[in-house]
Amino acid sequence: MSDSAKTTPATDLALIAVFAALIAAFSLTPAIPITGGVPITLQTLAVVLAGLVLGPWRGFLATLLYLAVGFAGLPVFAGGAAGLAVLAKPSVGYLLAFPIGAAVAGGLARLFASWRGAKQYLGFFLAGLGASLVIHAFGILGLMLVAKMDFRAAFLVDLAFWPGDLAKMFVAAAIAVAVHKAFPALLVRRQPAVA
Repeated sequence: MSDSAKTTPATDLALIAVFAALIAAFSLTPAIPITGGVPITLQTLAVVLAGLVLGPWRGFLATLLYLAVGFAGLPVFAGGAAGLAVLAKPSVGYLLAFPIGAAVAGGLARLFASWRGAKQYLGFFLAGLGASLVIHAFGILGLMLVAKMDFRAAFLVDLAFWPGDLAKMFVAAAIAVAVHKAFPALLVRRQPAVA
């Protein structure tokens, strides 16, 4: 394996921190309130992008770091929320699914990393779609548990997010293709440096 496919733990930590900050920045975009108490933000775009660009493990850790910082009290959640009180909000299912969604996007993206052009774009879009399905499934569960909705009501609330999320997946795929064209080793499994 070439040296360009190797990363160091310091590089991994830097990438994880940068993407955690990106998710935080995207969560602070103006939140559009929607029925059910779950706002529309750009968070899912950043979460899926973390997986598509960094791969499953680092994408997972970036979203986990984002959650840890928010639960610790920094106002990085939608609408500037922070702390453990967000666990009682209807959006908790979506929030807690972010690390899993990023890992799914990253795992699927690895399957398409060697593809080029339109095929790679389609692959990354499908990886983002897979992550979205996971996030939405957890979101529906959260609405049922916290907002005490039945499945039908929770599903209908969740359905309102799909048009925007599909658009976000198109954007995430385009960004990921561009990033991997410039930095093709990002999705390669990290190999320790050999002395």
